[in-house]
Amino acid sequence: MLLSFYNPDVLGDVLIVETQEDVATQNTTQKDNVVRIFNEENDQAIGFNFFGLGEKLGIQNESGQVFLDEKQVAVLNDALEQAGFSDKLEADNSPKFVIGHVDAIKEHPDSDHLHITQTDVGFDKPVQIVCGAPNIDQGQLVVVALPGAVMPTGAEIWPGELRGVDSFGMICSARELGIPNAPQKRGILVLDDGKAGQAFDFEAAKNLFD
Repeated sequence: MLLSFYNPDVLGDVLIVETQEDVATQNTTQKDNVVRIFNEENDQAIGFNFFGLGEKLGIQNESGQVFLDEKQVAVLNDALEQAGFSDKLEADNSPKFVIGHVDAIKEHPDSDHLHITQTDVGFDKPVQIVCGAPNIDQGQLVVVALPGAVMPTGAEIWPGELRGVDSFGMICSARELGIPNAPQKRGILVLDDGKAGQAFDFEAAKNLFD
């Protein structure tokens, strides 16, 4: 997983790269123009800050989340190696907002409103997603924010758990997806058509509630 952010107006020429969710026990090491952020308990990298690479990466005119291709990630790996770090980054441009099919649903054992779904998102097998929407039901086509997705609010989606049950992503409402004129009441967006695993088309969705 690879999330990258660049905001030169606020931070200067610094590329922020995240590979895992933040943890309580994290620390940093700086070598040359690279800061490595790592989990103190197991020394696993959870992110990096790269200084002064905006022009070399061709992102100097961008702001916000940036999507790095393999050549750009190779530049980062060169910087890591030159700084003396052994970590290797991998490009990840798979869609993070996809259509899902709710294959199965059951009640959460420790909640009166949460449901545990098995949702087909185009992988080899369905993923488990906990959902609290009142209108969730088996057989629906929905929009899933997979781990690695960044919501319009800036919130990042990571694997987690809700009340002790593992959840791999989030089934989204139209409002959470930032769709214009979306209903403000609670409830997920249910689609009329689509294929599990297909990338959600935000541009086409702009007209859903016209």
